Amino acid sequence: MKITTQRLIMRPWLDSDAENLYEYAKDPKVGPIAGWPVHTSIENSREIIRDVLSANETYAVCLKEDNKAIGSIGLMIGKASSLNLPDTEAEIGYWIGVPFWGRGLIPEAVQELLRHGFEDLKLEKIWCGYFDGNFKSKRVQEKCGFTYHHTNNDIHWNLMDDVRTEHITCITKEDWSAANESSINSTS
Repeated sequence: MKITTQRLIMRPWLDSDAENLYEYAKDPKVGPIAGWPVHTSIENSREIIRDVLSANETYAVCLKEDNKAIGSIGLMIGKASSLNLPDTEAEIGYWIGVPFWGRGLIPEAVQELLRHGFEDLKLEKIWCGYFDGNFKSKRVQEKCGFTYHHTNNDIHWNLMDDVRTEHITCITKEDWSAANESSINSTS
């Protein structure tokens, strides 16, 4: 499945995306703050595509102009989430390469994936989290209407084998609908 926005295409990951994935995922400013280790080679990125990014509802974030992967976004529905959610709820995760920071691309992708989750997949609530210090991710969540729910202190994060504090936010279908209705009315 392919999802498009004004500037983006979100599509399934392909083996042929490994080189682009490595280009952005090898940067230590990207993965560790999001909770995953830097990629060590193109082959490592190819393995991540096969083992992680090939999951249902996980998409390569690409600019429309060249369809090259510059980041990732996905919905982990129900038990696929680490938050122990019912099947009517999901967790959203995302990242984008450093050269694309500050352009509003991830908020654009998140807004469209929220629409997809609530309208197409009939989800009732979507959760998100960010680790202490990840102010960019926190800001994306604020821009997209997520509200603070709780904080998990001193959790062992297996992927990085460290201890972190994670802040959890969420948005309900009702809140998302009301925000979209308000946005539509303010532009008419």
